[in-house]
Amino acid sequence: MKKTLITIITILLAGSSLFAQQTARFITSGTIDYQKRVNTYAVIPYQIDKDADARMKAQWQQQLDYYKRSLPQFATFNSSLSFNNNKMLLIPIKPATPYQSFQLNPITAESNTIYTDLTAGTIVMQKDAMGEQFLVKDKTRPIKWRITDETRDILGYACRRANGLVNDSIYVVAFYTDKIRVSGGPELFSGLPGMILQLNIPHENVSWTATKITEGAPAKPLTPPQKGKPTDTQGLISIIKKGMAAYRAQGINVDYYLKILGLM
Repeated sequence: MKKTLITIITILLAGSSLFAQQTARFITSGTIDYQKRVNTYAVIPYQIDKDADARMKAQWQQQLDYYKRSLPQFATFNSSLSFNNNKMLLIPIKPATPYQSFQLNPITAESNTIYTDLTAGTIVMQKDAMGEQFLVKDKTRPIKWRITDETRDILGYACRRANGLVNDSIYVVAFYTDKIRVSGGPELFSGLPGMILQLNIPHENVSWTATKITEGAPAKPLTPPQKGKPTDTQGLISIIKKGMAAYRAQGINVDYYLKILGLM
């Protein structure tokens, strides 16, 4: 009887220890470095208005040819996402040499500074556009996600694929891990049962991939940015739409710019 009791206690303790080890593996605070990668040669043609006249299109083609001779095809940008439970702060990592964007394409700009409160469902984003700095306060963006059975390993974390629709029209592919129990990701992408470690927007030729994950509470408190002209997402788009109206005459695809600015 005594031996049986000892055996039962040993099994229970071993089970408790294993459960504790498994629970401890889940992460709720840390820092993730992301690299954004853009195929610039593929996105530049989107900037040309399809209704531009032949002379404008020829001028744009000359600029594009010069760009291809002068700069690499892929542009990369780095950012750091700190998170603690349901609060996150994404900040750009400034490069030593700023990237020379073709016609200031917003997709080839550095990341915005974004504070997200997942519990409240709100964001505060510091964004540079049209030569001004804006402070955008709004709700977190709704994304229609569909989780699939496809999996892959990213930095040692088992990830599952999810396909999403932004604004009911922009298709995105994400790989998230439920080992990080925070429903976040790069830029304004969130809403999955875990952290997004890789995200692709195929049609826009841009992707984000986690390059480093550091577990543990961030060294500094996570606080929202405070500088910039206050507005919300729709207000920002209206301001930019009005400011870019004159660019249509220059053969620029203003609708493309507005779509990208609303996406990131």
